[in-house]
Amino acid sequence: MYFLVIFLPFLSSFLIGFFGFLLGRHGSAIISVTLLFWSWLCALFIFFEVSMYRNVTNIPLYNWLLMDIYSINFGFLFDNLSSAMIVVVTTISAFVHLYSVAYMSHDPHLSRFMSYLSLFTFCMLILVSSNNFTQLFIGWEGVGLCSYLLINFWFTRLLANKAALKAMIMNRIADVFFIISIIIIFLTFKTTNFIVVFNLFPLLVDQYYSFLGFCFLKANVIAFFLFIGAIGKSAQIGLHTWLPDAMEGPTPVSSLLHAATMVTAGVFLIIRSSIVFEYSPFVLVLLLIFGGMTAVFAGIVAIFQYDLKKIIAYSTCSQLGYMFFSCGLSNYYIAFFHLWNHAFFKALLFLSAGSVIHAFFDEQDMRRLGRFREFMPFTYWCFMVGSIAIMGFPFLTGFYSKDLILEYSYSRFIIDANFIYFLGITAAICTAIYSIRLLYFVFFHNKIVSGFRASYRVLPDLSVECSWQMFISMFLLTVFSICIGYISSDLMLGPGQWFWQDTIFVLPMHFFFIDTEFIHPIIKNLPVLLSLTAMWYAFFFYTI
Repeated sequence: MYFLVIFLPFLSSFLIGFFGFLLGRHGSAIISVTLLFWSWLCALFIFFEVSMYRNVTNIPLYNWLLMDIYSINFGFLFDNLSSAMIVVVTTISAFVHLYSVAYMSHDPHLSRFMSYLSLFTFCMLILVSSNNFTQLFIGWEGVGLCSYLLINFWFTRLLANKAALKAMIMNRIADVFFIISIIIIFLTFKTTNFIVVFNLFPLLVDQYYSFLGFCFLKANVIAFFLFIGAIGKSAQIGLHTWLPDAMEGPTPVSSLLHAATMVTAGVFLIIRSSIVFEYSPFVLVLLLIFGGMTAVFAGIVAIFQYDLKKIIAYSTCSQLGYMFFSCGLSNYYIAFFHLWNHAFFKALLFLSAGSVIHAFFDEQDMRRLGRFREFMPFTYWCFMVGSIAIMGFPFLTGFYSKDLILEYSYSRFIIDANFIYFLGITAAICTAIYSIRLLYFVFFHNKIVSGFRASYRVLPDLSVECSWQMFISMFLLTVFSICIGYISSDLMLGPGQWFWQDTIFVLPMHFFFIDTEFIHPIIKNLPVLLSLTAMWYAFFFYTI
């Protein structure tokens, strides 16, 4: 079962990639969707066994490199973090595969597309289930390669070529720093195995590197290079420009790679290496600064965009900023909880946007859209749920993690944390504004804006919304976006919970979770109140 969840996507990619011309479009779709749903079921069983029964499983396979005392092993580690991440990856991937069968039905290269999607899923599962940094880097580079292939799927388009190259080059810049961190870890500990490295890492507290007459704390050096690698993959400010341009790929690609799975790999790396960052206060401050700045910057930029998919892409950058500054506050478990919740409602937003784009002949400019709630009521309600979930509307999925991140930042009672709280509140207001703006222009807009008239004068292809593959994927993601936060909050959050005890390390001096219970109710409810106020203000502003 542990191997099936990883190698079923690889089998799907292999069969379709090499024998797709024999299987045909219909056969390729059946094989890919079937194998991915089997992988999803295996992931659910693994999550139940590992997390519910606390049965952490480490599977060493063989020595990949053995030189004297140096060794690199190939193996898999299934703990609470990796099992939960596997559920996220396989769930989103299975729904995207099913959705793509209908979305790409008109494309003659459907087999190649499904093969790329399955290969990406395999590489992502290798990344999250690795038991050492070297194998994690193999999966890390694998998803980068698949990102290039999928963004550039329509390779006859010049913009797709440029976007794919930009994503590849900018990620390689960050990957150089990640490679340096792995080399330093390997030379210091003679291995890259997580269990060995994390247990020995406290010994580096008082050790320094000398370079050009300067002394650098070893923990700071390793954490800094890991940090640069993470901000490249997770599109934080400075290395973020590749993510909006990556929207040139098909919409299912945007949902799978650039919303729910690939871009969260940087956050996953930080959470997996929590003990490394805990012994590096300098890098924790960098996480705070970059995360807070990205959350606000991307939210403001999203307000002034007109491309449907680019708005959701900048929204992804903003939400990743929340996860980064949550990690900077040593709040790794809430960061992962937000990652867990974000995956479902962001995938729902992208698939709903894809439904609109596909039905209206690949139109992405919001100024040409409008009043679509009359033609596409199901897509409208799915889009509505995804939008209010990302705003942190009470009792939807985003409410349980987003507000808790802000409460925790306020409860630290230090100047930098309070400033980050202010940035987080500002980003929440921006989220409400661009979400309502997006809803209005797509589903309510009935005016001429800057010379653009709504495209409802051309009747949409209503059969697209009625496709059962799209319906199932969007409906199930809508259900998850409503209830998954409530269902999993008691499992992953709260003082005394055991879910993260064997996975995440937090120094006692950085543990302030209990203080959040004593925050004034006005402060607790301020993010929700401001988001609702911004939501109503934006709605009336655009409808006047």
